[in-house]
Amino acid sequence: MAGQVESSRDGHVVLLRLNRPEARNALSPELMEELASELERLDPDPEVRCAVIAGSEKVFAAGADIKSMAERSFAEALRHPAVSFWHRLAAIKTPMIAAVSGYALGGGCELALACDMIVAADNALFGQPEITLGIIPGGGGTQRLARVLGKHRAMEYVLTGRRFDAGMAYQWGLVNKVVRQQDCVVEAVELARTIAERPPLAVRLAKQAVIAAEETTLSAGIETERRLYELAMATEDRVEGMNAFIEKREPKYEGK
Repeated sequence: MAGQVESSRDGHVVLLRLNRPEARNALSPELMEELASELERLDPDPEVRCAVIAGSEKVFAAGADIKSMAERSFAEALRHPAVSFWHRLAAIKTPMIAAVSGYALGGGCELALACDMIVAADNALFGQPEITLGIIPGGGGTQRLARVLGKHRAMEYVLTGRRFDAGMAYQWGLVNKVVRQQDCVVEAVELARTIAERPPLAVRLAKQAVIAAEETTLSAGIETERRLYELAMATEDRVEGMNAFIEKREPKYEGK
């Protein structure tokens, strides 16, 4: 895939690299369309079991394209691709891991938050600096930060626009792992490979269940989990997994 997103596949894992170095991987309409379209193309592919989204070693994604935003009218903002981009990302059923190295600011921070897991390099810097431009986050930043960090800490960083580093993000539960800068993508891909070894239908059902925990009440989430559990019980992979456990052998999952 040519353009502002480079796509490569290794077994059941797809690596999507943001490739707009001249603009520090700012989320242009073209980049957002390429990324969303590629994820939507891969999502129904049974051979794709996990996706890793990465930038460069110095910049994951440094927000939106401020020059174009400064000239955007209210009517144009209502029609901007970003309006649908975040909804399209949220609809992806394939597990997504962000490999964050360097700056993840504004829309870049929101892109990482929209993924299911985050592996951060030790040079990673997160932040929602929109307030310093007279606006607020518009891609889920206020909502996802509040859910992970809690109201008061989210208020501090959204209202001040301050940045926080990988160590702070790990301490607060925002990232899964902090690694050396040069190992960030390798570690994210390794995590993706581990997930890809699990029964793919169960993985997708489990992702839906965890998301329900964030978006619904406890009782509704438990009911959703039970329905998803029953779907998992109906799969051939469930039979294979349990038989392999009983027979003390490695399971062979086929996504059925």
